[in-house]
Amino acid sequence: MKTISIRLTSPLQSYGNEAQFARRTTGDYPSKSAIVGMLAAALGYQRDDPAINALNDLLFAVRVDQPGQVMTEFQTAEWKPGTRKLTYRDLLQDAVFVVAIGSEDEAWLDRLAEALRHPRFQLYLGRRANVPAGVLKIQTFAGQDPVGVLAQLPWQASRWYQRRSRRQASMSVQLIADAVQLPERRADLVRDAVHSFDQKHRQYSFRPIAVTKVQLANPEYKPAPTATAQDAFGQV
Repeated sequence: MKTISIRLTSPLQSYGNEAQFARRTTGDYPSKSAIVGMLAAALGYQRDDPAINALNDLLFAVRVDQPGQVMTEFQTAEWKPGTRKLTYRDLLQDAVFVVAIGSEDEAWLDRLAEALRHPRFQLYLGRRANVPAGVLKIQTFAGQDPVGVLAQLPWQASRWYQRRSRRQASMSVQLIADAVQLPERRADLVRDAVHSFDQKHRQYSFRPIAVTKVQLANPEYKPAPTATAQDAFGQV
């Protein structure tokens, strides 16, 4: 088993779910279909390329290192000639996620990592226009699965966010993974397995996921000063 981790950060991210045209909400974390889409773009696949299906077989996990704040914007869309409609879009501000994908096919993982470093098409963090904040930070781990990697990888939140929690020695963060990787946790179904990104005929099916928490050390931890008798009562 080989795993690659990808740190995802940008001023704005948005991971669409089953929303209607007039109101597009966002998930709280990157969906597997969003990461499959990013990998497909990096590889140069077209939207209806059947090779996309093989990407669903990758083991997937995501860690929420810095939860985003939801921002709503509105747009005026001309959805048919002469007819305009006001639509709303939700986006995540200042979020940081770490995604891990794994496979027993190590050569395939190496190819994916190389494609992410030199993508054929523009990469997006969810919807179009939400581009990564600079070059993706990618790491490779041999002999480890995605959950194992994310359980030990140092906390990747922004430094200002870590400093805000400097009185806490460790942080509890959410980890979401394919249910097969967390057999002791309750499984839920999400409509997140993509079969085609064709704009006229998108196809998704359900897949099981599970959620857990992991404890990560805070590198900005600073214990509170210890009060002394002299501090409390003044110098005698």
